[in-house]
Amino acid sequence: MPKYDLLLQGGTVIDPANGRHEKLDVAITGQAIAAVAAGIPAGDARRVERVEGKIVTPGWIDIHAHVFAGCTSWGIKPDPATIPAGVTTVVDAGSPGWTMLSGFRWLIYEPSIVRALTFLHISGVGLVNAWVNEMEDIRHAHPDTVGALVRENSDMVVGVKVRQGKGQVGENGTRPMELAIEAAEMADAPVMCHIATGIPITEVLRRLRPGDIITHCFQGRGDAIVDEDSGEVLPATLEARERGVVMDVGHGGGSFRWGVAEACLEAGFLPDVISSDLHAYNLYGPAYDLAHIASKFLYLGLSLDQVVAAVTSGPAQAIRRPELGRLDEGGPADVAVYSLSDDPTPFFDTHGDERIGRRGFLPELTVRAGKVYRPADFTRETPEEIARRCRIRKPGGEIEVRIYGRSKGSF
Repeated sequence: MPKYDLLLQGGTVIDPANGRHEKLDVAITGQAIAAVAAGIPAGDARRVERVEGKIVTPGWIDIHAHVFAGCTSWGIKPDPATIPAGVTTVVDAGSPGWTMLSGFRWLIYEPSIVRALTFLHISGVGLVNAWVNEMEDIRHAHPDTVGALVRENSDMVVGVKVRQGKGQVGENGTRPMELAIEAAEMADAPVMCHIATGIPITEVLRRLRPGDIITHCFQGRGDAIVDEDSGEVLPATLEARERGVVMDVGHGGGSFRWGVAEACLEAGFLPDVISSDLHAYNLYGPAYDLAHIASKFLYLGLSLDQVVAAVTSGPAQAIRRPELGRLDEGGPADVAVYSLSDDPTPFFDTHGDERIGRRGFLPELTVRAGKVYRPADFTRETPEEIARRCRIRKPGGEIEVRIYGRSKGSF
């Protein structure tokens, strides 16, 4: 009788958490990894997937997306946006406020194939739609309730979310972040802080604790982590990283600029985490999915190992789920398999600046909890379906669902 249910045979395993980059086989029994070794016989498994010439990594972890579909204007359906790209764990970045947390459990966490976790927003409004600024009215913050709910729902809630831009907080400055930290301290959990224009970045950075997360670290709309005149990484940014603040890309539809990323990388300042900030307004560009965004960092000069670490072990540590993002015997059977493309591919930042890359991740198959899925098993909603379902409209006019140049393998 075969020892294993599934064998991924002949691929190159890249597993930064365990220091692996070599040709190895991965065997799975049930929902757990049973062995990672060279030369496992095909006859030892009920099912064999031959993956020669491909890279095999731990399942990717996207710690910033918006997947509260049907309940917020940002929300997209979790599985079609993640599993086809090799993402086995996705974290919603604060779509639910405390009034909606049970809905996230019932509608997203429990039925999804992908492991769908969430940050809980400090605002009871959450991110209900794209034109409600959730912390202009400080009364929406309820740190005691948020802290208790994060602690009581630790199976699916990984921390507290706050957005710190003038457009989100009005005249309240950094008070929303201070309340988010108060809630997070009750639950011994991290804060994810969205940075944006209008709130001095130095005021944000100095308040964050070790393990807290800056998301949109390469945004270029003002109040960024680099000096706007010289392009140099700010001393406050360097001090925050030294203190243990996590730097997350959070690409999104408005929060990634080539120039900021290039200035940081040239200075040796790499992101700890690469995440998508995938939502209804960028699903058809410039974000597409995490595989497409990770490919941009190959274009920017990061090595395969550096990129894979930033979508596996890095995010696992950031959300305090160290059992994820690695291929350990007895660990979760979450695995991703990719080919590497060398076709010219258009890459856009969120300001419409186009670059052409010649290396990218092409998802081949994803193993989630021991079960194999292929990109063709899922169908994305069309832009028209998203616009109707999400009511993509502002008072006085409709928001266009812009479709950028598609990259091979992103759909």
